Amino acid sequence: MGALEIVLLPCLADNYCVILHEPESGKTAAIDAPSAAAIKAALAERGWRLNELFITHHHTDHTGGIEELKAFYGANVTGPEAEADRIPGLTRAVTEKSALVFAGHPIQVLETPGHTLGHVTYYFPDDGIVFTGDTLFSLGCGKIFEGDPEMMWDSVSKIAALPDKTNIYCGHEYTLNNARFALTIEPENEILKKRAADVEALRAAGKPTLPTTIEFEKATNPFLRPKSRSIQARLGMLGAPASEVFARLRQLKNKA
Repeated sequence: MGALEIVLLPCLADNYCVILHEPESGKTAAIDAPSAAAIKAALAERGWRLNELFITHHHTDHTGGIEELKAFYGANVTGPEAEADRIPGLTRAVTEKSALVFAGHPIQVLETPGHTLGHVTYYFPDDGIVFTGDTLFSLGCGKIFEGDPEMMWDSVSKIAALPDKTNIYCGHEYTLNNARFALTIEPENEILKKRAADVEALRAAGKPTLPTTIEFEKATNPFLRPKSRSIQARLGMLGAPASEVFARLRQLKNKA
């Protein structure tokens, strides 16, 4: 089992697809399929063929390229069992009980509902990487379209419980906007201020802000910090349950 090569591929307006390649076997996988054309071009440039697609949830900006990619490469398509009827071309439906392996690399499926009711996250424990789709973003979290705040808090908490050094790849480049909001919630956070400045510089240079890490997000992402007394005080919610503070943060972000 060789180390995975990772390609962070911008797609559409602000989506990311992540391409994984295992050089010893020649196997290639992609996390989500926003754009068949972009993915096919990236694969052709490297001389790779797509074997596996791992889909996090049913929204079309994550599934729009599935059918073309499946037809062109004959790739297997894995996605959440709870959304099997809403994801085109699905060949394997998974839950947290599913045991997955890609080119010798174990994959743990985490059920992370909230953004959608069946959303899943893919964690590669031996590689120290996690693909969070639209559940957890760098300095933010996804909008709650189908679940409720308590459900979403449970989901981001599940991801936050992974080892600190785990690298996070999410589904969108939202970090700059998220940083600006985070600074209104915890302006005294020195690590956050440094991260926000770095993000500004990266985006000004046209560079991605990913990956981030579990450790970094726990120190800077307000949606993982509802137990912070400074955040609770700013919201007038000292001593409130974390899920309620989280819900208020999501409400404020929706209006930002």
